[in-house]
Amino acid sequence: MVDFMNSTEHKNIYYTIINLGGHELYIYTTRDALIYISLKQPKEDLDKHRLTKVKEDDPYMLSVPLQLREYFSGERKKFSVKLDLSGTKFQLKVWKELTKIPYGKTISYKELATKTGDPKAVRAVGGANGSNPIPIIIPCHRVINANGDLGGYSGGLDIKSMLLTIEGVLEPSML
Repeated sequence: MVDFMNSTEHKNIYYTIINLGGHELYIYTTRDALIYISLKQPKEDLDKHRLTKVKEDDPYMLSVPLQLREYFSGERKKFSVKLDLSGTKFQLKVWKELTKIPYGKTISYKELATKTGDPKAVRAVGGANGSNPIPIIIPCHRVINANGDLGGYSGGLDIKSMLLTIEGVLEPSML
């Protein structure tokens, strides 16, 4: 189960870097919750004075690296971690809906907009999807274009394809 909270201000932030599927993932936590995962590069706008690098098995990592390794190896379909998110009311609503998309399933941006209560908000949903601070665990990769094309992904389409292949949505030969 993924729990949402919003209280990152004035807390120490811990981070580690792991390599999964040939990609470096930067994981940021507080004592209590996961706050950010970057699939490309370190998060630039964090207060460096509160940032402490730890090993991936450090208790402050809240077992996130282990859960991600299990996901990438096909052993985990659901994550169990508390999330501390900062975003607009609309973004938080979209991100919460994303957590309801089952493993191995995809929906369109329009379907996601409808689930948030505004079927016309397709572009806004796409924007919220693109600013998801915790990819993979908040599975924005499961949202595709209505015509079946993958659409975009902040981590890059190669990573989106890899994630959807892990979940059995794409066949490895489709890459």
